[in-house]
Order: sequence, then C-alpha cells, then structure tokens
Amino acid sequence: MEKHVYVSKELDSAGKIHWDNTENETWQKLVARQEKVIIDRACDEFMHGLEVINFPKDRAPQLDEVNKVLDQATGWGVHPVPAIIQPKEFFSLLANKRFPAATFIRRPEDMEYLQEPDIFHELYGHTPLLTNQGYADFMQKFGEIALKAEPKDRRQLFRLFWFTIEFGLVKTAKGVRCYGGGILSSIGETQYALTEKSEKVPFNALDALRTPYRIDIMQPMYFVLQDMKDLFSILDQDVLALLQEAKKLGDFAPKYPPVQKSTEKDCEKELPC
Repeated sequence: MEKHVYVSKELDSAGKIHWDNTENETWQKLVARQEKVIIDRACDEFMHGLEVINFPKDRAPQLDEVNKVLDQATGWGVHPVPAIIQPKEFFSLLANKRFPAATFIRRPEDMEYLQEPDIFHELYGHTPLLTNQGYADFMQKFGEIALKAEPKDRRQLFRLFWFTIEFGLVKTAKGVRCYGGGILSSIGETQYALTEKSEKVPFNALDALRTPYRIDIMQPMYFVLQDMKDLFSILDQDVLALLQEAKKLGDFAPKYPPVQKSTEKDCEKELPC
C-alpha cells in the first residue's frame, strides 16, 4: 500500500483549523475507542488531566480551546507546526512551554497505526499530563538541556524523552500504569504494554540513554518509574555528563529483531530531521 504523505492544515486568521466531516468523525472514533481501553491502564494523573482538558467527543478540538486550559493549569500551550520540524525548533518550543503539534489527523485507512505523530497523538496523548506541573516542568527542562547538547548528541539524548514522555510506565498503588503519550494514544500499545509480552525494568537514566529502540513495532521493553513525582528528579542529574558516559559505554544490544539495511535509519527516528 502506498504510504500517505500528510500535510498540516494552516490556521485561519482567527486561529481556527477547518476540520472536515471525515476528520471530525475520525477524531470521534479515536476518542471513543481509546477512552474504553485506558480504563485501569492509564495512571490517575492522566485520567485527571483528561477531565481537566475535556476534549470534545464529536469533533476535533481547536488549539485555542486546549491552550486556554493548559495556560491556566501550568502556563503551557500547544503550538501548530508542519508535519516535520527541525530538532532545534522542537527543543526550543519545549523550553518555552510550547508543545509542537502537527495540525493533521490520520486518514480512516490509517486508524490502526500512523508513523507520523498526528493531532490525536499530540493532543490526546500528551496534553492531559501537561496539566500536571511535574510533567510540564520535565518537558520544559528537557528542552533547555537538549538545546545545550551538541547537535550530534541530541538523537541519543532523545532516548530519555522516548522512554518517559512517549513510552513510560509508572508504579502506583493500583499496580503499574501507563503515562507515556505514545502508549495512551495507541489502542494497540495501550492493550499490549502492561501484558507479559513486554519486559519492564526500573527506570535508570544511564540505561535509557544506552537503549536503542524502533518506532515501527510494539516496544519490547518499558522503563518503569517508582512514582510520577520521580519524573522531574530525573533531570536533577547532570544529564549531559550521563550522555557522555553512555556514549563511552556504548549501546545495549537491541531488544528488537534486525531490520533491512534500507530501512535502518528509520528504526530509531527519534527526531524530525
């Protein structure tokens, strides 16, 4: 099947996105099915954030609606971007309390999996927890640290983001729960992540920096925080020094099967480039 090329929609002079009927129906279907599978799988902080954001269920949201809530909660906002942006812009937005969101939504035939992060992934997966101060602080500080890193090192540094913000798990009084946006915006990954099919290991920043991953498969391994409060303390360490140590020690052997050489560069496409 030919891969679709997605292009972000431009906002009009009033800052609105003109979603068509199919796009609104896609949002409606994605929300309806995801809200069923996250029960007893998402952490309480995410569930609370969903209540605070209060996404419309019958149409795709407007960014100004989400931004009004985020600004009041943590001073954050969502910033519209093209489907692909450069790493420096991505980190600069985070450092300035703005989460980049490509303003397109997947086509009906791509409902199950989309390699590019669309508006559903960005808004449903990430903004509920951007109402949580610790999560929001982690995002901002990560952006600041990444801007200080050598450009050639940012791809490896992004592994911290991948194994926390995108695919993180956390221990709770109710058991292990999901908080990563890459999990909670994917029906398949949400249903899979907490099963015995995947390996779960305690979060360690140095280990995360040494762990390669693929974006086109279910994650074979997840890092687990002891508590959501521990998220921000990750960056209390000298992360750039840890990065240099990780480079000296080298990567762990991949947990995933080998791939064809022609697609190898896409298997850990951690940053838009």
